[in-house]
Amino acid sequence: MSWIRTIAPAQATGALKELYDAAIRRAGRVFQILQVQSQNPRALETSLELYKALMHGPSPLSRRQRELIAVVVSRANDCHY
Repeated sequence: MSWIRTIAPAQATGALKELYDAAIRRAGRVFQILQVQSQNPRALETSLELYKALMHGPSPLSRRQRELIAVVVSRANDCHY
C-alpha cells in the first residue's frame, strides 16, 4: 500500500503553518489535498497559486462552470471532492 507522510496542522511550523493558517481562514480547515503537499511548503504554495489562478482568475468560464469541471474530473479520477 502506498502512503505519503504528512504534517498535521497542529505540528506545522514556519512557512507551512502560515499556509495552513491561511487555509483555515479561507475554508475553515486544512483539506487533505494540502496536507499531502506538506513536506514541501514551496510546492504547496505554488499549487495554491495555480488553483487560485484557475478558479478565481479571469476566464471565459463562470466560477460555477469551473467548479463543475473540477467535480466531474475528480469523479472521473475516482477522487473524493
